[in-house]
Amino acid sequence: MKQLRVRMLAGLFAVAGVLSWAGARLWDSVGTLPRVPLAAPIVLALIAVVLLATAISLRARLKAQRERRPGAKGVEPLMAARAVVFGQASALVAALVCGMYGGVGVFMLEFLDIPARRDQAYYAGFSVLAGIGVIAAAFFLERVCKLPEDGDDEHGGAAPAA
Repeated sequence: MKQLRVRMLAGLFAVAGVLSWAGARLWDSVGTLPRVPLAAPIVLALIAVVLLATAISLRARLKAQRERRPGAKGVEPLMAARAVVFGQASALVAALVCGMYGGVGVFMLEFLDIPARRDQAYYAGFSVLAGIGVIAAAFFLERVCKLPEDGDDEHGGAAPAA
């Protein structure tokens, strides 16, 4: 499984941002701009919390397994791989969504004197911040589940991961 690349996520963000900014300008010139839902930053923040909780749980279980604590619940490699895939997919979608809402938010900056558009700009900005949280949590989860390098394993190879 390949690791997430910051460059790829930044590229997705930039392309989606430019396209959504241009789309918002075009859409606004022919009618009303679609609204940024209030639920967008909330859902992204919830996904970030789920990824972070998963990473913290897996990290604690892997540490207990490496230390050979009695009664330690191990981590199945397939479960760790699924968690990493979920994190990677979430990061890719979050990069696209961040770019989309970022582009719309930049477009909305021209209309901050209109209360409804100002609220939409806030929602878009909070969505971008929550999406960055998803990406950060995905990188943390990936780091937690990473297998140690061949010469880097000081605990005897007891750390299964994706």
